[in-house]
Amino acid sequence: MDPSFTLNPDQKRAAEHFEGPAIVLSGPGSGKTRVITHRIVSLIKNRGIAPAKILAVTFTNKAANEMKSRVLTLLGTGHSLPTMGTFHSICARILREDGEPMGLGKRFVIFDESDSFSLVKEAMRKLNIDTKQFSPGSVKAAIGSAKNELVDEKGYAGFAQGFFQKEVVSKIYVVYQRNLEEQQAADFDDLLFKTVVLLKKYPEVLKKYQRRWEFILVDEYQDTNKSQYELTKLLAARARNIFIVGDAAQAIYGWRGADFRNILNFSADFPESKFYNLEQNYRSTKKILAAATTVISQNRSHPILNLWTENPQGSPIITYEAKNELDEASFITRVIDKFVSGANGLSYSSFAVLYRTNAQSRVVEEAFLHEAIPYILVGGVRFYERREVKDIIAYLRLLINPKDETARKRVINVPPRGIGPATINAHGPKAKEFDTLVETLRRKIQGKPTIEAIDFILDTTDYLKWLDDGSLEAAARVENVKELRSVATEFPNIEDFLENIALVEREYGPQKPSLEKSKPDAVTLMTAHAAKGLEFSV
Repeated sequence: MDPSFTLNPDQKRAAEHFEGPAIVLSGPGSGKTRVITHRIVSLIKNRGIAPAKILAVTFTNKAANEMKSRVLTLLGTGHSLPTMGTFHSICARILREDGEPMGLGKRFVIFDESDSFSLVKEAMRKLNIDTKQFSPGSVKAAIGSAKNELVDEKGYAGFAQGFFQKEVVSKIYVVYQRNLEEQQAADFDDLLFKTVVLLKKYPEVLKKYQRRWEFILVDEYQDTNKSQYELTKLLAARARNIFIVGDAAQAIYGWRGADFRNILNFSADFPESKFYNLEQNYRSTKKILAAATTVISQNRSHPILNLWTENPQGSPIITYEAKNELDEASFITRVIDKFVSGANGLSYSSFAVLYRTNAQSRVVEEAFLHEAIPYILVGGVRFYERREVKDIIAYLRLLINPKDETARKRVINVPPRGIGPATINAHGPKAKEFDTLVETLRRKIQGKPTIEAIDFILDTTDYLKWLDDGSLEAAARVENVKELRSVATEFPNIEDFLENIALVEREYGPQKPSLEKSKPDAVTLMTAHAAKGLEFSV
């Protein structure tokens, strides 16, 4: 069967592109994921390209999993899958194979955001820098920005601007990076940064991956930062079969270092590029599309697509100019009450309230509480950030990497062993007992699947017995540990389990999947960033 049978003419032209670089400018709701998946299938079925020669890169695990599922459905049985994943997962794979020159062994640990934050604070303490005077979060953000710009700790002084960066961040960056290296760890920004440096410094490694992946597809290209941009350029430089999809008008991650100009500069890097436009919108009504086009057309810094749709006109767009935030919240509650109690009787789950920053939710929450409107706040405590979950993860990390001092400090006194902060580094009798316990566990789990390793930890430490004090909160925490065990059954290998957790936790808005599974009848409150890719009736 022809894999392009469900595509419109513009989508079909893009999906059938074969060799050479290509830019697909894809408007919102225009079926870009469909084009990417159909092109992958076309390369395999129609062009005879081996799946192993194809690399498809996305920004989230959710998008990567959706892509895999669609490709599998289109290919049918008897075909292996290409390499598909996020930038971070692809880079982690490269570093596990060839990261030795960058100081990373095959079993290096990926530090999540909270681990990295703790390490920044530890570096500040070592340097006697006041964490109240200088925000550790701001320091971490500055270091992350430097890595995204491919600036290491040695070159940061020349990159830094202003007193904070030159006199504070530059010193912390050196100690922070040394601490990571001592623990055989990498933070999320390191995954990209170290991979790009590796490929630039070691031509034989670059050549290996250029030959491995001769056809490269990149989704949401407008959201790439400098390190991601350099990575794709390096990998595609030999075969030049790179196919990027994006829309500068949909760039939303500038605060994270993304630069929409990457999509504009692509044709300068690959002057032989072919252009394809996807302008038919399948998602929105004519009125919404017209309003969006009016807003976007004011921006003259990038090409404007002529979006159109065969969908109906739809309801008029309502605007309300509130006097203040209280008036705004009151208006929102009135509108929701009107639709829920009206003739159509919409459910609360049909509504979403979007705002620019999380801090703006407070006044809406208070109004909802006053009017007894149920709501879900996206941005609560994430599953992998919950205390008991992080405890078990820390034990696992310590079992596979005895140099992981951050994990050791977290669980050396969990459950309580009478080891205070002052004695953690003193290696007294109780601290040595803990290290012996860890070594015993390490021997027991050799060759064992992840689920058995977790059970060994729980049994040996009596963790669940300590956790369950009979309260409702404790019962919820025990359930969280059970849920972690359930996740672990999908990963026989502990390193793969930990890597998956770190990469999933990194994603912005990790509660999206849980919203889709549970679908409670409640209004969703979330930032506009977290809402990308989701749909609501009102």
